[in-house]
Amino acid sequence: MERYRNSGGDSGVSAYEIGSDYIRVRFSTGSVYQYSYRKAGSGHIEQMKALAQNGAGLNSYINRYVKFLYD
Repeated sequence: MERYRNSGGDSGVSAYEIGSDYIRVRFSTGSVYQYSYRKAGSGHIEQMKALAQNGAGLNSYINRYVKFLYD
């Protein structure tokens, strides 16, 4: 997994792993959740990938749009 940059300094996300149709997110609690095209939809996954790579906004996005849409 790649360390999440956390530009804002207060994210609940600590790391992520990007696949072709999914993103795995490790939260600061140590829990890892996988979000995929199948459950969350391609639009959400692609947005989450971009936020992860930018190092900002991923935790907020997850809480707002896909919180319970993990595999």
